[in-house]
Amino acid sequence: MPLTPAALRPLVDTYLALHPEDRPALTGLLALLSDDSGERFPAARTTLPGHVTCGAVVIDRARRVLHIGHRSSGLTLTPGGHAEEADASLLAVAVREVREETGLPASRLCLTPYALDAPFDIDVHAIDARPEKGEPAHEHYDFRFLFYLTDDAPPALALQEEEVTGATWLPFPEIRSTTLRAKLLASERELDGTPQPLNASLLLHDGHGRYLLHLRDMREGIWEPGAFALLGGGRSPGTTAPRPRCGASWARRFPGSCRPGCPRTRTSTRRARTA
Repeated sequence: MPLTPAALRPLVDTYLALHPEDRPALTGLLALLSDDSGERFPAARTTLPGHVTCGAVVIDRARRVLHIGHRSSGLTLTPGGHAEEADASLLAVAVREVREETGLPASRLCLTPYALDAPFDIDVHAIDARPEKGEPAHEHYDFRFLFYLTDDAPPALALQEEEVTGATWLPFPEIRSTTLRAKLLASERELDGTPQPLNASLLLHDGHGRYLLHLRDMREGIWEPGAFALLGGGRSPGTTAPRPRCGASWARRFPGSCRPGCPRTRTSTRRARTA
């Protein structure tokens, strides 16, 4: 599992820089992440007396947070769960759990400018023993990542019936987790639930590992002037999706050439900071 203590420590350091008051509650987590012996994996279910789990705080335009009913515990919680062997990061765990439990794909989630890809909340909660599974009582160190829903209104959900009993969208004041509720209410002015398109880049390669870059202009207002960079740019009037923005950038720099998407090019586009 790639989620080693060294890989997770920067996330916790970033989080504690913003929330130093949470350090006493995270003593067990900090002790776990200080172990570089290679014998303990922070996100493995077998790591005791506590291990890392992940949750997704999905906010819609009405500033409500998606919650689901967990069949095993009977609790109403945000989507989330344990890491799996193939998960490359904790953020990937959160995105996967949303898809599995609610049917919302990554394309319907985006990171927020407020939290980006750092955990918005880290909560410690006790888990009762489950003798039928051979699990003693232990703790979960739950890393909760913040997302906006990209749809104007919540879409229909495809719930994981074997684990989920239902779903609801709760306003910030009604959220049951005290640590999450406090942070959401403290950030309520910034968290408006509306995604903001950022830059888009065009990846153009020749099939042999070489990518086309352009030299940025040397003038005021240009990000990283004089540096080689991917083609792309920010949003301009009339271009809301990534592909038109990339196409416009291509046309300005290479007038008369084959545009991205034609048969002679192999391209992919991405919107920065999407899930």
